[in-house]
Amino acid sequence: MTLPTTATTDLATTLNKQVIDRRRFLQHAILGSAVASSATLSLPIWAEEPEKQITNDPDTFPKNLPEAMRTAGAEFTNYGQPSPHEQHVIRWVSANSAALGTGVSWTPLHELQGTITPNGLHYERHHNGVPKIDPANHILLIDGLVKQPLKFSVKHLLRYPMISRTCFIECGGNSNSGWRNNPIQTKAGYAHGLISNCEWTGIPLKLLLQEAGVKSAAKWVIAEGADGSALNMSIPVEKLMDDAILALYQNGERIRPENGYPMRLVLPGWEGITNIKWLRQLKLTDAPTMSRDETSQYTELMPDGKARQFTFEMDAKSLITSPSLGMTLPDNPGVYQITGLAWSGRGKITKVEVSADGGKTWIDATLQGPILDKAFTRFSLPWHWKGDYAILQSRATDETGYVQPTRAALVESRGKHGFFHYNAIVSWEITEEGDINHVYE
Repeated sequence: MTLPTTATTDLATTLNKQVIDRRRFLQHAILGSAVASSATLSLPIWAEEPEKQITNDPDTFPKNLPEAMRTAGAEFTNYGQPSPHEQHVIRWVSANSAALGTGVSWTPLHELQGTITPNGLHYERHHNGVPKIDPANHILLIDGLVKQPLKFSVKHLLRYPMISRTCFIECGGNSNSGWRNNPIQTKAGYAHGLISNCEWTGIPLKLLLQEAGVKSAAKWVIAEGADGSALNMSIPVEKLMDDAILALYQNGERIRPENGYPMRLVLPGWEGITNIKWLRQLKLTDAPTMSRDETSQYTELMPDGKARQFTFEMDAKSLITSPSLGMTLPDNPGVYQITGLAWSGRGKITKVEVSADGGKTWIDATLQGPILDKAFTRFSLPWHWKGDYAILQSRATDETGYVQPTRAALVESRGKHGFFHYNAIVSWEITEEGDINHVYE
């Protein structure tokens, strides 16, 4: 993807030798009169084909109506689909060739804007494929250390009061290529896209647990899904009594099959594996079950030989999605919009800083509102590229004061044998020719 610049006025002194002073950028307003007198319209900054010009000649424009204005449009459809011109915006799938239902698919973060992930692009992680479940026959069982075991049908659950919560769900293995010795050369979403951000609607789980009556001895809940792997995880009761949701809807419509239809557990801010899809049982116990996915998987060997386990909260993280690998800057320097996403399982994002010199100096980016708890926050900053070598980075801080670490700091604290919970700063190298590469700072 080639990223052409737009026409600009003379810009004042830049910060970092690369990052533009936002106040003076707004004062100079690179819009309006700078392009209004031109015989051609300036293309958007991120357009893919800068060589194509759009005519603005007042003598010919009314006479050259596009085909879409001279013919009748398409008929109604029962369910909307993306434009055929957007067919390249897809999840990238990596599945086990011997068991195609086992693997992952990434959300193309580099192709999206805003903060809400479309349902059809939500990332996937399956352990034995997507089960075909008839909601009329699906039952949720709450048992174990409760006063009254209960069964709930989907029809029964739809009668309960519901709430909506926008939050991210991130796989514990997201960005794990960062643990490699050499930086992977993959588009942003296809290296860091095992994360999505949606509005989930469902029943506060504490209502169902209170109805069943939680015994004092109950400290953990074993949540199990109805997929072919019978995936199950141990979750502290406190989380389920806090902000957990038994989700039935995703972005206003019923949850998609690959995302847990007809119901899933949503634990805001906690690693994806605990957000059990196709939920069928919540068994209250006095201890964790120590299943495969919380012992041999989703744990991390530390430098001292011990293993991190039950690292539920996802730490603060950020990612510049544009410009990023797979895009190029044109030969002529100019102004570009740096934009990306930040999130934290600990709470709200309070600050995102951007550097154009590999972390030597930083400037605060603008955070788009609303800034929500345990959800995506989009950040942006105008940048004047002068054609010089640069390394773009972003660094997130959350409301607890936690600051996203450098890769060197993360490796020093966690060792070189990691696979999960990678949240280090990501660096995009910009060459003098405008090429973009992934590098380690």
